[in-house]
Amino acid sequence: MKEPKILLVEDDTAGREMGLFNLRKAGYDAHGAQDGAQGLERFDSVRPDLVITDVKMPGMSGMDLLREIKKRSDDVPVIVITAYANVDLAVDAMKAGAFDFIGKPFSRDHLLLVVEKALERKRLGAEVRSLRIKASGIERPIIHRSEAMAKVLEMADRIAQTDAAVLITGESGTGKELIARRIHVRSNRAEGPFVAVNAVAMPEQLLESELFGHEKGAFTGATSSREGRFRKAEGGTLFLDEIGEMPHNLQAKLLRVLQEKIIDPVGSDKAVPVDVRVITATNRDLPEQIREGRFREDLYYRLNVIEVSIPPLRERRSDIEPLAKHFIDVHGMDRELSVSEELMEVLSRHDWPGNVRELENICQRLAILTRDGKIEAKDLPASLVAPGATPAPLERGDWPPLPEDGLSLIDLERRVIERVLALKNGNVSQAALYLGVPRHVLAYRMEKYGIAKK
Repeated sequence: MKEPKILLVEDDTAGREMGLFNLRKAGYDAHGAQDGAQGLERFDSVRPDLVITDVKMPGMSGMDLLREIKKRSDDVPVIVITAYANVDLAVDAMKAGAFDFIGKPFSRDHLLLVVEKALERKRLGAEVRSLRIKASGIERPIIHRSEAMAKVLEMADRIAQTDAAVLITGESGTGKELIARRIHVRSNRAEGPFVAVNAVAMPEQLLESELFGHEKGAFTGATSSREGRFRKAEGGTLFLDEIGEMPHNLQAKLLRVLQEKIIDPVGSDKAVPVDVRVITATNRDLPEQIREGRFREDLYYRLNVIEVSIPPLRERRSDIEPLAKHFIDVHGMDRELSVSEELMEVLSRHDWPGNVRELENICQRLAILTRDGKIEAKDLPASLVAPGATPAPLERGDWPPLPEDGLSLIDLERRVIERVLALKNGNVSQAALYLGVPRHVLAYRMEKYGIAKK
């Protein structure tokens, strides 16, 4: 177990050195700072578990430092010390979020007792918070073995402690929403809601209402007011998936929200303040869309304060085996299933254009269809068994002759859509591109024919 890290901010050199000596002798990883400004800098770099600060210091006072620390990380306890102990100052410190207040001079044992209590309170708080998060079901397991994915998770954990806007990029099926959920549950907003919205899952007018809410009578069918997803995410995180598909006029409204921290419900002339962290994701090349005039450059820079890029599965093949075993266990319905080495070799060779989502679909099929509990390479679809094989594209020569007694155009269209979706591993955007129609047109046809997304 790592030693707890403690930051001691004290302008008196002798007092600081003595405090650091006592803390280190007690087994703590202690770091020092000579004033409030340096203390804030060290806080950002060291990420301590506890801060001890003097009140009277040149420049930034201990009270100012306390307030700044609480803005950055409210769960880090702060102990305030001073030679000018009085009741009013103690009350002010506790109101500002201090864990405890002790006056100089104090004994080594007194200091260590307060430190121990503060760290124990933090530990218990973290346990309660973890249990609440697990009970909420927000976080999902991220199975990995590769160094590339380990770096992605490390970066996600670092930026979780900030409130910066995050843009998650990567191919369809790489797990962008999983990363967004991970950032949320490791942030100071973890006990707030996590609200996910797909920017192309609904028509433009409905999306505007869904995001920003609307007033009763704002449009036909608006029989009551609706608060919208931004207000539902108040105090938490709003995840906007496929942001590259957002209509241009809604991009302007989203930019206003990010700049002003307010929303304008449809049909209302009153702006509503919101406190929401926005995380977005896309499988599109947004700089290319900016050059084509399909995405706002100013919005891009607002969203892309920090970019987290998830590599495709073919670039982290060491993740395939643990992922496959995990998915087979999940979909095995508590049966004891064995997986052959040959099967794993075939899975590891495949490029997985649909990434983790495609791999899970295959593993679910294998787990469901096996009869004797043994899953082997021969159970795989032909396109995977043949190394490097991919599904054959639709060609005009593939079509059979037209039947003499007629056919249903609706049925034919439905079957074509289903086949192209299978070819594109359920990716609606790629299927729409293949068919040469706008994505919302394909989404409408899918809903019309009852074709579910995979």
